[in-house]
Amino acid sequence: MDMNKNLLSGAFLLVGLAILAFSCKGPAPNMQATNVPVNLQKVNFEDAVYHSFYPGNVVALDEVEISSEVSGFITDISFQEGQLVRKGQKLYEIEQSKYAASNAQAEANVKIAKANLEKAKNDAKRYSELGQRGMATQQKLEYSATDLENAENQLAVAEAELLRAKTDLRHATIYAPFDGTIGISLVKKGAFVTGGQTRLNTISSNDPIAVDFVISEKEINRFLELEKRKVSKTDSLFTIVLPDGSVYNHPGKILFLDRAVDRQTGTLKVRLTFPNGQRGLRAGMSCNIRVENKNASKLPVIPQKSVTEQMGEFFVYVVSQDTARQRKIKPGPVIGHNIVIYDGLSEGEDIVVDGVQKLRDGSAVVINTEKPTASAK
Repeated sequence: MDMNKNLLSGAFLLVGLAILAFSCKGPAPNMQATNVPVNLQKVNFEDAVYHSFYPGNVVALDEVEISSEVSGFITDISFQEGQLVRKGQKLYEIEQSKYAASNAQAEANVKIAKANLEKAKNDAKRYSELGQRGMATQQKLEYSATDLENAENQLAVAEAELLRAKTDLRHATIYAPFDGTIGISLVKKGAFVTGGQTRLNTISSNDPIAVDFVISEKEINRFLELEKRKVSKTDSLFTIVLPDGSVYNHPGKILFLDRAVDRQTGTLKVRLTFPNGQRGLRAGMSCNIRVENKNASKLPVIPQKSVTEQMGEFFVYVVSQDTARQRKIKPGPVIGHNIVIYDGLSEGEDIVVDGVQKLRDGSAVVINTEKPTASAK
């Protein structure tokens, strides 16, 4: 039993000595630290031009719903749906026979009322002269004056009826109130329409056309300055990105900023106007408004991939004497694959653009001999 214990203790002792001998040999040659290969780019200051985007909606500057003011059957539709119409162009005609008859009757009533008024004037004048000579009683004078007053009132009533009849007759034919595009008719020829109730169509202006979008109340001062800026026909301050991703080929300008901020959302509506001679913009379309931004001074613009984020702070690696040092920066807007830097970099410094993920603050680096990855601007 004692012999077995001695053998077991000897075995453990030999294993321990072997481990100790192995550990004294030091680290393997392939464990030695090496410089990290990186690609560098010099920091250049340039004009930092970028765009802000706002969702917008195309709206017509003039748009009205066309309704019938009188009742009757539609006897004529004088336009093509979806086409341009001119101010004063005939659009709809409602059966006019009864309105023409009412107008003729009202004209006749006015003539009768005028004749009665003339007779009453003559009678009143004659009785007045007879009364002055004592040949007419006071009662006759009073009656003649009353008849004259009634005749004047009857003429006023007849003329009012004539005005109403003329208005009804005029409303039986509906004309375009301005130049614009007429929509799809909501009634067909032969349909009965009710005055003051039946909507017939909608017409909207085309050129120029407007786009509405909202901005934060924090941006009001900036847009007030943009409103004062004179915009040329080639200025790209305000442009439209259409639903298919293409850019509308005419720039716009501010028409107005709304009178008040929405208390619930803290936003203000802005309306732009754009030329629309080709009718490429249609009321109701959704789009994105692209607002050009340009800083007064030049700023660093570097590849976005060179920037790292840690706990909400942003850094780049600046290389000096083959050592990468982490530098805190203040990033600005993204321009394609690049990013504007507001603060933290000086012109001419070398920053790491490839190999960032392998670096730590103070890492030794070596310039990569391989072709660096291209970054689009």
